Formats: sequence, structure tokens, C-alpha cells
Amino acid sequence: MSTHLTRLQRLALALAVVPVAASLASCDFGGSTGAASQESDPAASPQTTGAAAETSAPVVTLNVGDGEEDVRVDTRLTAVAKGGTLKQVSVASSAGTITGTVNGSTWTADQLLEPGATYRVRTLADSEDGTPVRTLTRFRTQALTLDQQTYASIAPLEGETVGVGMPVIVTFDVPVTDRASMEKHMTVTSTPAQAGSWHWLSDTEVHWRPRTYWKAGTDVHVAVDVNSVPAGGGIYGQEDREVNFQVGDAHIYKVDAQTHQMKVFSNGKLVRTIPITTGKPGFTTRSGVKVIIEKFASKRMNSETVGITGSEAYDLDNVQWAMRLTYSGEFIHAAPWSVGSQGYANVSHGCTGMSTDNAKWLYDLSRRGDVVETTGTDRPMTLDNGYGDWNESFAAYQKASALG
Repeated sequence: MSTHLTRLQRLALALAVVPVAASLASCDFGGSTGAASQESDPAASPQTTGAAAETSAPVVTLNVGDGEEDVRVDTRLTAVAKGGTLKQVSVASSAGTITGTVNGSTWTADQLLEPGATYRVRTLADSEDGTPVRTLTRFRTQALTLDQQTYASIAPLEGETVGVGMPVIVTFDVPVTDRASMEKHMTVTSTPAQAGSWHWLSDTEVHWRPRTYWKAGTDVHVAVDVNSVPAGGGIYGQEDREVNFQVGDAHIYKVDAQTHQMKVFSNGKLVRTIPITTGKPGFTTRSGVKVIIEKFASKRMNSETVGITGSEAYDLDNVQWAMRLTYSGEFIHAAPWSVGSQGYANVSHGCTGMSTDNAKWLYDLSRRGDVVETTGTDRPMTLDNGYGDWNESFAAYQKASALG
């Protein structure tokens, strides 16, 4: 279970005044009394009385009742004025403030609510004769445990530069069963614009990829605005998340297991051809589109971690310039022990091996998200074994979006 701080611990008590039609002085909300009441604000200007008041006093209605308890966090506050002009709505709580926008006589909150928080909503409306009328409404939202909230982690990281094959990956720490509800609040935008789609791999992991590889130099913004959004089964999004990253040069490495060569392309130009060796019979390298997941200047490789034992077992504690391509254990790496076979035969346990000099050169060129296209074997790459998002047509990929 996630150990993220609750939003009540992360946010300090603050005040906000949201002007609707004019700039007005902010209100002093004071401390929480634990009670809830609706009242005319005593600080208001004198109000009309008797028959005049009955004909001119505006009525401001909220979609949450005064004194209400356990208000759902996915409630979007609205205030509607009748018989007058809505001038100002101010929302403060023990969890922070809420801004809003006005459309005619209706004010609508820009954000959903926070769990376990006491809210005070003050409104100011002008009657038909210009007399100001103020109201105060107090309520409290439902309390949620961390088990009732799901936190989104995003890859790539903020400010990261990635390769053209890098998908956007959102991982939730509590399963999402209402995928459509969450997906409606997740967006990927880019400059230049490129069409793409979300694809749910499971209730805790969803990817987004463009129709084709990213264009080199693209700036990407990811917004996962799921705070308090229902995730299904009584679970709600825990926090909004945003990430900005950039796509670097287009590095595409074409591995041919039949010719035992790797052709390295940068922005469409062939910059080097490297002799390689791939998987021998029984340990066939997967054909398909792979993406570099992570890089290691030195990596211990123990065959037992991928189920290889007996006479084929190995335990190498210093494999240099290793770049992971699959979760199941395929890497590109330096293999000085097989230089005699590189360019001539496939002798590895599934990895793509090359000389130390070539591996170091490729390692320095590469970044997470660079593309490795392998051909020449009868063992296919799969969608979920690493960043395998490119091993389906875009039409098939879109079908795993919750929104169709």
C-alpha cells in the first residue's frame, strides 16, 4: 500500500476569494468551529426588510446542504443565484481553497473536493435594488483511507529526454476498476501535435503511445487530473499529477539475427553497422519492436533469475554497457567472450552481444525510449514484455482504451 502523505498533511490551511464580476476584498473565514450553519453574513450592508425584502432579496442555492456530513469528494460545487446578481463565491477549507468560474447566474468549482475536510462557502449577491446579501454554508466531506485512494506514478520523469519509442506509462498503487472514469481525466498533448491512444494493460497500468514513433524534438505534456475522481469500487484518485518531457533524436537500431548485424540509424541516417550475435537454438531472441527500458554501465547477470539452470547456467558479475530490452531478461551488452562469433553465428542466451568498444559507443549514444527492431527469428515479441507497445497495429492498440 502506498505510504504517500495524505493531502490533509500536504496542504496548509489557506483562503481564496474568487471574483465573479468585480474585484472585491477577501473575507476572513476564521477558524473551524466544528459546527455547520447557513446564515446572512452580519458584515453585509443593511438589507431591505418587509415587503421590499420579499420582492428584491436574491436567493443563492448550493448543490450541498448546510451542515451536511460525508459529502462525496467527487462533488463539484455549484452556486446558482435567483432574483439577483451573483457577485462573489469564496470557498475555504481545512484542506485548501477552491477556485471557480461563472456562467451567467451559475458559479461552478474548478476542482473536486478533498476527503475529511470542513468547507465554508460564502456567497455575495446583489438584489435588484443593489442591496448586497451574503450567505454562509458549511459542510464536511467523507473521510477516506489510503486504501480508498489510488496514487498515479508517471513515466517518463519530469524534464527527461527520451527516445522516439517511449510510451507514456501511468501506474496506480490501488487497482482502478472504473477505467473510463479515470481515462476521461488523463491527457497527453504535444508540440508538434501527434495523435495517440491510451491502452490498459491491467487495472494498475495504462500506457499511451502516438500512432507512429514520436517526432524527434517533440515536447510532451502529460496531465493525470484524477484527484477525487471515482476509480470504481469506492476508490478515488488521490492527487493530480503533471509531467513534461522531451523527445530527443530518432535512434532506431535494426538487429538482423540472420545476417548477425545491427544497423544503427540516427535521425534516418545510418551511422554504424555493428557485428552482433543473438540467441542460439533454445534461447531464441524475440523478433519485433523493443524499446530500451534502462541502462547499466555494469550489470550482474545470473541465469537463475530468468530460469536458466544446469549446464547452460551462468553468473557474470560485470557485464558492461548493458541496456535492458525486455522484462524477461533480453539486453544489448558487451560480450567480449563471443567476439569470434559476432557477425557469423548466434551463440547467446537471447541477448544481443557485441564487442566492448561497440557496446560502449552504442551505450553513450542511447537513452531510454530508443527503438530496437529485431528481425530474423520465429519467436515474437509481446506487448507486455517491456515497452512492447509497438507490436500491435494502432487500430488494435486503441481497442484497449476504456473510451473506445
